[in-house]
Amino acid sequence: MAVDVSPWLRSDAPCSADRLFCHVYGRAKAASQFIPGWPYSFVAVLEPGATSWTAILDAVRLGPVDDATAVTAVQLRGVVERLIAAGQWQAGDPDMVIVSDAGYDVTRLAWVLRDLPVELVGRVRSDRVMRLPKPPRTRGVNGRPPKHGPEFRFSKPETWPEPTITTATGTSNYGKAETQAWDRVHPASPTARHGSTTKANFPWWKAR
Repeated sequence: MAVDVSPWLRSDAPCSADRLFCHVYGRAKAASQFIPGWPYSFVAVLEPGATSWTAILDAVRLGPVDDATAVTAVQLRGVVERLIAAGQWQAGDPDMVIVSDAGYDVTRLAWVLRDLPVELVGRVRSDRVMRLPKPPRTRGVNGRPPKHGPEFRFSKPETWPEPTITTATGTSNYGKAETQAWDRVHPASPTARHGSTTKANFPWWKAR
């Protein structure tokens, strides 16, 4: 499944209630704009393989005081519970994979939905700073132990330790896809869950 926000632009409807400024691209050359409209949070099911077909499972209009992550968490919980009740998922089946863009707080969603059979995969901004696991306690060292390990800066490869997993897969359309993953990388937050951070390289993208 995938979650995203798509606006219904209503710049010509000043009497429409609860309009928000929606961030959109492509309406001017090399520029983005904020246009009044109604943003909708969608949950869609994706097909496997190279296809663009989707099916909308749920849609909610976001209001002026709504927290997009909180609304998405309620949406996803409702969709997952309905799928389980309909027999689309049963004990022993693989977890449902939920994909999100960089605008979502994927670690917060993972924490709120931790009791559901889901696995969240989210794109992360290239300027994010995460934390590595805290080092083990050393005998004879006094003072309060650290809560987090060293910084993991996405924009500075020198802060990256050796990846936990490295894979390389040949693709017909994008060349050789190389992926590196680091385990237990997390934000510096008291409620953050340890997860995995993955970096993928596609030579075709760089050549464009």
